[in-house]
Amino acid sequence: MKIMDAQGQVSVCPKEEELGVIRHTAAHILAQAVKRLYPHAHFAFGPATEHGFYYDIDFSGGEKPGADALETIEAEMRTIIRENLPIKAFCAERKEALALMADRGENYKCEHIAELPAEEELSFFRQGEYIDFCRGPHLTHTGALGSGNFCLTGISGSYWKNDAARTPLTRISGTAFRTAAELAEHKRFLAEAAMRDHRKIGREMGLFLFSDAGLGFPFFLPDGVVLRNELLSFWRRLHTENGYKEISTPQLLCRSLWEQSGHWAHYAENMYQSEIDGEPYCIKPMNCPGGVLVYKSVPHSYRELPLRLAELGLVHRHELRGTLHGLFRVRCFTQDDAHIFLTQAQIPDEIERVIRLIDEIYRKFGFSYTMELSTRPENSMGSDEDWQAAEEGLCTALERGGYSYTVNPGDGAFYGPKIDFHLRDTLGRTWQCGTIQLDFQLPQNFDLSYIDENNRRVRPVMIHRTCFGSVERFLGILTEHCAGRFPTWLAPVQVKILTLPGCDMDYVREISAFLLSRGIRCVTDDRDEKIGYKVREARQVGRVPYMVIIGARECENRVLSVRRRPVSGGEKGDETVTMTPEELTAQIQKEV
Repeated sequence: MKIMDAQGQVSVCPKEEELGVIRHTAAHILAQAVKRLYPHAHFAFGPATEHGFYYDIDFSGGEKPGADALETIEAEMRTIIRENLPIKAFCAERKEALALMADRGENYKCEHIAELPAEEELSFFRQGEYIDFCRGPHLTHTGALGSGNFCLTGISGSYWKNDAARTPLTRISGTAFRTAAELAEHKRFLAEAAMRDHRKIGREMGLFLFSDAGLGFPFFLPDGVVLRNELLSFWRRLHTENGYKEISTPQLLCRSLWEQSGHWAHYAENMYQSEIDGEPYCIKPMNCPGGVLVYKSVPHSYRELPLRLAELGLVHRHELRGTLHGLFRVRCFTQDDAHIFLTQAQIPDEIERVIRLIDEIYRKFGFSYTMELSTRPENSMGSDEDWQAAEEGLCTALERGGYSYTVNPGDGAFYGPKIDFHLRDTLGRTWQCGTIQLDFQLPQNFDLSYIDENNRRVRPVMIHRTCFGSVERFLGILTEHCAGRFPTWLAPVQVKILTLPGCDMDYVREISAFLLSRGIRCVTDDRDEKIGYKVREARQVGRVPYMVIIGARECENRVLSVRRRPVSGGEKGDETVTMTPEELTAQIQKEV
């Protein structure tokens, strides 16, 4: 595949970069099509992404396209592809570049150019009447994209540089591939992903809901609370076994605490604020300062370290309305935090211990994962020596354990480097969940100490870590991973009793009480509906692991007809088998 760079040089594109170039070119063709259809449109950013491309566009001067306009825009893009316009690169001096963009009314491009270093080369790409300020590279002509190799996927809202005070923009998204066959496979993937959408499954199963009364604040329904509580019971059991002590810290803490911790300087725009007795307070966006105060409340000896304090803390963060998405992006969530206080010498051993715990949790749910080490960012606090020691501590633990990882330079937390865990689900999607962050700064900001073996006052090191990351987000990921078919131990309803005409309801109530008394979650469907309808609803909507069918024969013989949910997610389940209540109980308890 031939490409053109910003200097106008044509070369063969490396295989691993092809999709990025294809999608970047598709973004330019999208912009050209939009400009033809909506001459008043002006353009912000239009990058290629991991899964496609988008362009943020200002339509404030006239008509704004709705979702029904995507087909028309796609058709114009195909016209541009058929025109097979040459794509040519050229460079310009800053003054010339600003004049070119200003003459075309592209104020966002002018603003972007003005912010770039004076010495940076300014390059443009032209295709027909359309010119875009861009670094490239691109395909050499519009026809190289292929009319059947792309599609537009949606319209949403955005802001220029995430600044909600600016004019709202419209984001048109799409995706593109090397071939039409690859695009067709991607569409099949999207259809499967839509079937697994946790918002859809959550509605069907009665797990959670979202309301305009509290955008970004999820409601958990009774069965959703059961699911959540089972997950947290599992979390608590593992943490107790691994030497953690659970704590709980307040939702509201005075602003001076967040100033001392450094969060106010680095995170104030994402924090909700209030006032109590004339003093400014903040709703916590993180749990760590509270954990620090718990540690500082009593003196500590080196014999207590590592001290592992775990917290299921509800945190609140201001997210832009346009970024909210089900349980994946919310404004309040429960962080399964732990803050571990330790000596520098204990860092490698403790990091390895945390990795093993997170590994045990992910494997329980069938997730594979990769690890990424993120190093010092530009807006960090702390000395070079502390950062070097922290990064070396994480590297030592990873290399000593023989773990495979990649390095993400400059993406650490402002107080320390971190290891991020990226889960891979059944559809091959990746999700950033767990994290391990090594922190030399908060112990210093809060003057933390312990008494060492020589009776000296020494500063500890602090590890911040999560396993799920956000309990709500993890539940959303897990719901889509399982397509709502949660393992029996986690399923909100483990057994659904389905009655047939003529059954003895006293026997049905007896079986229900028997299962409930054995700790098995069960409900009864005694509606006057056909059994086929009840079975389909229990299987496809409720996704219940076990269905128990009771009719006159079962009542007479004091047995149960049991049907297991399809294990693989298909329509065909296990054959219906006859069991006693005791046999069913034993099978479920063994499975759990």
